[in-house]
Amino acid sequence: MVVRIRYIGHSAFQILGSKNIIIDPFITGNPVAKGVAGQPDLILVTHAHGDHLGDAVEISKKYGAPVVCMYDLAQHLQGVKVYGINYGPAKIEGVDIVMVPAWHSSTVDGRSAGNAAGYVVKMDGKTVYHAGDTYVFGDMALFSELYGPIDVALLPIGGYFTMGPKEAAKAVELLEPRVVIPMHYNTFPPIRQDPEAFAKMVGGKTEVRVLSPGDETEV
Repeated sequence: MVVRIRYIGHSAFQILGSKNIIIDPFITGNPVAKGVAGQPDLILVTHAHGDHLGDAVEISKKYGAPVVCMYDLAQHLQGVKVYGINYGPAKIEGVDIVMVPAWHSSTVDGRSAGNAAGYVVKMDGKTVYHAGDTYVFGDMALFSELYGPIDVALLPIGGYFTMGPKEAAKAVELLEPRVVIPMHYNTFPPIRQDPEAFAKMVGGKTEVRVLSPGDETEV
């Protein structure tokens, strides 16, 4: 079955196949964001910062889609169905998900919301890795070894509290995805980057696909 990746903008994506999964739905206040396509079945949140948690609660209330997030963050979300999990595999609403580490922080109103995370999502025979906000780290190689091969990696390249292009290119080397899509750049001036420069840094067999907000690509 065909799986499509839709770029909403910043770090927000939809994985569209037998399920409609939205990740880090930062839409309100996002100057580049496009709206949600269709009716989400599941909302994945990598960490609590506003440009990632975003509209998760509002979208959950509107569509009845459960939120999946770190257990500590789940304690802060009220009025919606929440699956609070920790690192490792889980099957939620019929979807195989692996929550994996990310090197970043996660706070709500100045209070800790646990650790930051990324997700490996397996659906319809495809494997998608969303890194969340993170720096590059050697254990990324384990994600591919344990849960791969990875069809698509969604990696930040903004370089402000996350990887920049150089570090993201190294992450590609560790992850060995078939396709990489850059994210978390050009939303605001501090994360201004040239995605084509990143593409030139990526070697090996990985294809770089640069999407504009609202674009979709098949995997």
